[in-house]
Amino acid sequence: MKIGFIGLGIMGAPMAHNLMQAGHEMIVRTRSKVPDALKGATVCKTNAEVARAAEVVILMLPDTPDVEQVLFGEEGVAAGLAKGKLVIDMSSISPIDTKRFAAKINELGCDYLDAPVSGGEVGAKAASLTIMVGGPEAAFERAKPLFEKMGKNITLVGGNGDGQTTKVANQIIVALNIAAVGEALVFASKAGADPAKVRQALMGGFAASRILEVHGERMIKRTFNPGFRIALHQKDLSLALAGARSMGVSLPQTASAAQLMQSCAAHGWDQLDHSALVKALEQMAAHTVAPDGE
Repeated sequence: MKIGFIGLGIMGAPMAHNLMQAGHEMIVRTRSKVPDALKGATVCKTNAEVARAAEVVILMLPDTPDVEQVLFGEEGVAAGLAKGKLVIDMSSISPIDTKRFAAKINELGCDYLDAPVSGGEVGAKAASLTIMVGGPEAAFERAKPLFEKMGKNITLVGGNGDGQTTKVANQIIVALNIAAVGEALVFASKAGADPAKVRQALMGGFAASRILEVHGERMIKRTFNPGFRIALHQKDLSLALAGARSMGVSLPQTASAAQLMQSCAAHGWDQLDHSALVKALEQMAAHTVAPDGE
């Protein structure tokens, strides 16, 4: 299949690579050098050119305005679409705006799927992402063989926008878990216990989680190189809180996690991995989880 892929960042590049490895023809547009893993891909000058050449166009972009610009800006994807093509947005953006984007693409005679992912850089490279999809069932079935080359847990949640709603829910859970693990390790370390051994003990009990396993280790080893940046998680929690406000729903713990991330951003840590949220907790405790902490 001829696949257009726009957004070759930390997540997008390995996702596109996995599709190429599966034998699909890759058509890309990037403002920087094409990653070595995508050598052999066709490079286009505009997003519209990508859409003209591809059967399916996949987006993996940072935020809602980026998706809107790529789709509907000058020489955007919409300008190059022909009836019967499929647009798949795998970015994490506003569910409300997603419904609007889908309607505009549908007017052109094309299908639209919102298919945000969870699993970070590790999952993107291993093709083990969780993919949450919103859109028509027929379009989902058409795209499923592509999703299977990028992820493992693939679910059609409902109509357009429902995939993005699921991703926002995911980000709420992840943020609160990171904060919980951070608080627990700061508490244990401040009390004089070895945080590595505390984590090891907790991994065998009811508190065990993927966050404790992966992000707890990052907090202890101080490996905050970004798999998923705080700045991006901030954006996702902003979507959650904006949606909650519009529905009259209270999300007090989400608001608290968002404030911890804001504290990190104020200290210039927003480009670190979201496990670095612990640094805001460490500031308040005047104590770092590990002795070699910054």
